[in-house]
Order: sequence, then C-alpha cells, then structure tokens
Amino acid sequence: MDTWRYLPLSINDAALNMAIDEAILNARIANSVPNTLRFYSWRPSAVSVGRNQTLQNEVYLDTAHHLGVDVVRRLSGGGAVYHDLGGEVTYSVIARVSDLGTVDPTTVYTKIYDALTDALRLLGVPADYSSGDAKNCPNLTVLGRKISGSSQIISRGVVLQHGTLLVNLDLPQMFRVLQLKGVSCTQAADIAMHKITSIQTELGHKISLNTVANALAQGFKAVLRIHLQEGGLTSGEEAIVVRLQEKYRSTEWMLGSKI
Repeated sequence: MDTWRYLPLSINDAALNMAIDEAILNARIANSVPNTLRFYSWRPSAVSVGRNQTLQNEVYLDTAHHLGVDVVRRLSGGGAVYHDLGGEVTYSVIARVSDLGTVDPTTVYTKIYDALTDALRLLGVPADYSSGDAKNCPNLTVLGRKISGSSQIISRGVVLQHGTLLVNLDLPQMFRVLQLKGVSCTQAADIAMHKITSIQTELGHKISLNTVANALAQGFKAVLRIHLQEGGLTSGEEAIVVRLQEKYRSTEWMLGSKI
C-alpha cells in the first residue's frame, strides 16, 4: 500500500491556496516530496478563474472588491468558481499519473471522483459521476444537480487536480460576483437552484467542514488504496510558496499574462 502525504484542512486566502498547490506540484515533479492529498477552504470568500479565461468576462470585479471577495487565476483550466467562506471543502491531489494506474486524464477524473463518491456515501449523500462535455469538466451530481467540480493540469507526468465539494450554498452571493451571460444576478441564482446542490441541502441539516474533510480522507484511502501520513510543507516548498504568492497577487497574472 502506497503512503501519501496528507495535509489536513487549512484556511487560507486565495493567492496562498493557489501558491501552495503549485509549490507542491513543482516539488512532486522534482521528486522531492511524495504524492500528496491536501484539503483547504478559503478566507475570505473567493472566485477562481481558469488559466485561459478572460477575467472581465467571468467576474463582476467591482462588486467582488466591494464585498471583500478575493479573485485569483488558477494554474489549471476550467471555468470560474465561487468559493464560499465556510461553504465548501476544496481538495488537491498532486501525484504521479502512473501511480494512479493510468495515463489518461479522464480516468484520473474518474478515480478521484470515485473517492469523492465514497466520501459522500459515508455522509449519507448518494452521488453520480457526470462525464461533462466540451465546455464542462467531469463532475459529480445528485439527481442531476452538481455538487462537486474540479479542474486539472498535468505537467511532466504529475497531475494537479483540485476541486470543490459543496457543503453549503449562498447562491445570491455567488451570482453577485459571477457573471452569467444574458441574465440578471437574481435570475442566475434562481436558475442555479435547479442545477447546483450541497451536502447540507441534501441532508437537511448542518455539517462541519472537518466532518466532510474526514469523510473525504476515508474515501481517498479506500478507493485509491493508500495510507495517509499527516505532514506539512517542506522548507523548500515554503520558500517556493513565498515567491508564488507574489505571482498570484500580481496584475499581470490576474489579467492572463504568463509568468
């Protein structure tokens, strides 16, 4: 049974979250750290946009600034995502693709979503895998409503896949900052009620982020057949994080320039 490093649930701002993910990716490529599973949440709430998106077309930037919502560009692709303070657990898997028993990016999605599905089962929420389409990455749904989405990048044989598991929803806030073409913020929130769900919505009661994170850890261990050893960042990774935070806070990166 392979042993992976486990970084338990932490709370960080958007730039720091993205810097940590990229630092681990770089360290894994260099073989200086093992495969890693990481959980985190966001303070303050944030919007992350995909590597290739046009920021001004995805986010109401003035509104986000007024509300104190961070905005950050991810290293990975995919669409714009609203990360609510206290409303989700985000996971990152950073691993050699070969260690997941595949060379196919779609199969990586499937394996990771199998772990999330098992975690949701433990929590009492049955979920189904959705393969996505040309515009949407694969995701998890409950009776057709999305509960988890993710994006990935594969570099030199190492995958970074990070994604959300929705614990609670604040749809009015979400669509005050996310743009949905052709509809108002209120209309967008109404539409999303029929397309998005959360663990608390499905269970009908509150659940803590730590409880969700613990279930996720169990799901990953069972499905990937791995042992998790709790740890922290190495000194080398911490040094990279300091440098990368400057990148993720920079106007050039935010506007889509390559750094």
